[in-house]
Amino acid sequence: MRQSISTTNKIDNKLTQFSVIQMISRECLREYDGNLQKLIAGCLPQNRKDQKMLYKALYGFAMKICIRYAGNRVEAVEIMNKGFLKVFAKLKKHNIDHLFISWVGLIMVTACINYYSSSLKLSLYEDQEVTEDISNIDLPEQKLNYDELLRVIQQLPNADRIVFNLFAIEGFSHGEIAAYLSISTSTSKSILCNARAKLKIILNSCRLAGNS
Repeated sequence: MRQSISTTNKIDNKLTQFSVIQMISRECLREYDGNLQKLIAGCLPQNRKDQKMLYKALYGFAMKICIRYAGNRVEAVEIMNKGFLKVFAKLKKHNIDHLFISWVGLIMVTACINYYSSSLKLSLYEDQEVTEDISNIDLPEQKLNYDELLRVIQQLPNADRIVFNLFAIEGFSHGEIAAYLSISTSTSKSILCNARAKLKIILNSCRLAGNS
């Protein structure tokens, strides 16, 4: 089984595109972090009331991350709860020089990857060559709302879904993904190529169904 991925500060400048704080300036994020400080302080001595309040305050943010990586909502809730247990357990290790909400975001991403780590089957991609430039695999232009986009992404296999999220939504480079998942950069590119090809098929099917 793949080792659990250690939490780093890589996500500090890579907040998820569909988070509850989408498009908010860094100054606003710091103000948001500041508003959480009283709850965070209360959680340090394991105060259950403050833990519950912090959980509620960050539920929407955490859930939007987990639902993108999970195969369904039930798994997303399970992953998110595991993530919050990590947040409370590691709270004393949070570096105050980094945004707290970004730190929580990375813990949630890590929890998602660890949840599926034993079933990713990344070795299946190692010998595949990327014969087409990933940037040339154009996805059909199709206006999708957030829930529709989620349903499409959730149809991808676990490995494809995770790498697609890390690259296309979190903004990680293939080098960062390779280090994060303990794979080669070529394997990361291969998985992304597969994911985009499958998304193209799914979106084309949705378009045809809509026109029928």
